Amino acid sequence: MRCDACPVMCYIAEGRTGACDRYANHGGRILRCDPVTILDRTMEAGGKVVPFMAGEWDGEMMARPGLFVTGVGAGTTYPDYKPAPFIVASRPEGADLVTVVTEAIFSYCGVKVKIDTDRHLGEEGDFVRAAGEPVGLVMTAEYGSQMLSLGGVRHLTGGSKPEGRVTCETLLALCNREAVELEIENGSRVVVQAGHAPIVDGTPETRMRVGCGSATIGMFATQWQGLVDEVVVVDDHITGVVSEHQAGKVIGWEDTGIRIKGRRSTPGRYFKVAEPGQGWGGTNIDDPLSILGPWNPKKGARPGLRLLMVSTTGEQAAYYELDEDLTPVRRDLPSRLVPSVHLIDENCEPALCTVLFMGGAGGSLRSGVTRNPVRLTRSVQAGRTRVTCGGAPVYVWPGGGITLMTDVTRLPDGAFGYVPTPALVAPLEFTLPRAEYLALGGHGAHIRTLGDILASGGEYGEALARAAPDPANPWPLDDEIVPG
Repeated sequence: MRCDACPVMCYIAEGRTGACDRYANHGGRILRCDPVTILDRTMEAGGKVVPFMAGEWDGEMMARPGLFVTGVGAGTTYPDYKPAPFIVASRPEGADLVTVVTEAIFSYCGVKVKIDTDRHLGEEGDFVRAAGEPVGLVMTAEYGSQMLSLGGVRHLTGGSKPEGRVTCETLLALCNREAVELEIENGSRVVVQAGHAPIVDGTPETRMRVGCGSATIGMFATQWQGLVDEVVVVDDHITGVVSEHQAGKVIGWEDTGIRIKGRRSTPGRYFKVAEPGQGWGGTNIDDPLSILGPWNPKKGARPGLRLLMVSTTGEQAAYYELDEDLTPVRRDLPSRLVPSVHLIDENCEPALCTVLFMGGAGGSLRSGVTRNPVRLTRSVQAGRTRVTCGGAPVYVWPGGGITLMTDVTRLPDGAFGYVPTPALVAPLEFTLPRAEYLALGGHGAHIRTLGDILASGGEYGEALARAAPDPANPWPLDDEIVPG
């Protein structure tokens, strides 16, 4: 039989699945292999997905407020002329709502990856490769994190066939919270997995920095006062020097005659003390003294002056005293300074990888919702229609179209699929008041109650399963979220 669930149009033999492994020929009928996931607020958080038995339905034709049909396993609108697989009526606390449910095929999609690390992964604009194929690039660094942009239509369909295939495989694995090894051109190898610590060049990261060197000085200057004469917090971006920094000046810190080789920005704040790398504070140095010039006795340098140099995570710390020639000599870290170094460490949050799925839902899939697609876009942008992915909240970008982002860790397990065009398949739900839906030109004749769905399923003979919603997610049918 020929499957029409995506543009590939596979011919599927009896008992076999199509190229996407999502649809099968069973008894001369094309069926969806995975169950439709229904979120059930009565289930304990963290519980496993379990079959939704028809016997559990009490025959009530209105949807209970504690159930929400997601797009996971729902089937698609392709070739886009037909209504969405499920258009579900509900009345939570008297509000008359409709939720339009589908599995959307996203040719225009990718992921934004936030990697909490102070280590230098690669230069901005460098290619990111998976299995040797370019799948994205390094973006601008953010506060304590390195950022990657992966996927997009040009990698999926604009390059070679291997590039498109590997890009799709990489996106699918990341969105389903699997570990993926990425290689940054002229940079590091990093293992990324949503919700887990990154592994950079074989070393797991444990913490993200508390702040830049200047911010660290500002936070902890009073902790060092009276215990040491000078503190330098080494950082690839802004190295801080407590005696010159305004935080030190305000509390009466004495000048020390220290000289930093970097480019002075403002008092106590230095740029480019070294190149980016895997060393102290995300720089390429292993010896922190390499960023110091000669000490100036006319500005406070003297034999016996005590110096603490520390990184922005507290992973590296060294203590020195100036000898008679004003040369720093390394000594054991005094016990009085240990708590202040540990305080930096304590204030560093655990290093994690964050993966945000990003897709453009402003194309033909809107016709599965309404006969006048632009009205849906305007309703979404105006906040009258709420968009969710597998029941998880999304951020909708302002401007034209429906460009959305969502945190993949907040979706049900296995929520993402693919088609070999190549493109990702993601669950998508539009929830809005019934009156608004009909005013958009919605497919009113196809609105069904949850009871009907539980009793008879959908076009592709989907099995039903229920899962507990993520407790961090707002409930998709709350009336304060979807206006009545």
